[in-house]
Amino acid sequence: MAFLPLVILVVGLVVSSVHILNEYERGVLFFLGRYSGVRGPGIVVVIPGVQKIVRLSLRTLVLDVPPQDVITKDNVSVKVNAVVYFRVIYPDKAVLEVENYLFATSQLAQTTLRSVVGQVELDDLLSNRDKVNQQLQHILDQHAGSWGIKVSNVEVKNVDLPQEMLRAIAKQAEAERERRAKIIHAEGEFQASEKLGAAAEVISRNPGAMQLRFLQTLVQVAGDKSSTILFPLPIEFFETFLKKKN
Repeated sequence: MAFLPLVILVVGLVVSSVHILNEYERGVLFFLGRYSGVRGPGIVVVIPGVQKIVRLSLRTLVLDVPPQDVITKDNVSVKVNAVVYFRVIYPDKAVLEVENYLFATSQLAQTTLRSVVGQVELDDLLSNRDKVNQQLQHILDQHAGSWGIKVSNVEVKNVDLPQEMLRAIAKQAEAERERRAKIIHAEGEFQASEKLGAAAEVISRNPGAMQLRFLQTLVQVAGDKSSTILFPLPIEFFETFLKKKN
């Protein structure tokens, strides 16, 4: 019974020295404060008091960037938030090169988002969002690469505009729709005038075509009982009667 506490202590030391790392985990091992390599996955034995292990996940992490107040290149105040997808590629660098890689990546994403959005105009931010996303991803990946982190994707989620800017955009969209409608109407009038000009040339080459066209119009108008129909007669018709009287 006197050895029971010693046995319990030894068992506790053995249990605490054994670490099981999952397939998606790695352990950065230190021996007396000095870096001694990356371990895992599987069973890793760490000598208590002499060695220390820092566990990291290699899975893709999702970082939600909170809304940032930004003034665009054309002096429009907006609120922009984003989401960043990244993962640890080199666990040793993620531990040795930066104190807290999660916090560092979050702060870097916020400052980069403000910097990039501040260099583009509002129209580009709304219409060319893919270009802004690619620029954000490139800058983040370039800076975070020294920490052993790979930024795989960055997406701007929402762009919140002030109410007066929303009204201005709505007026702009309405004016654009009216402009397109007028252009389409003008193009239709132009095409119709071309067809009428071609029809006039055909009628001018055939004098009887005008009379046939007139009769066709007369048939269409006759369907309306309330219409008054004027039937023109050629002057030559009256000349015949005038000659007979003389």
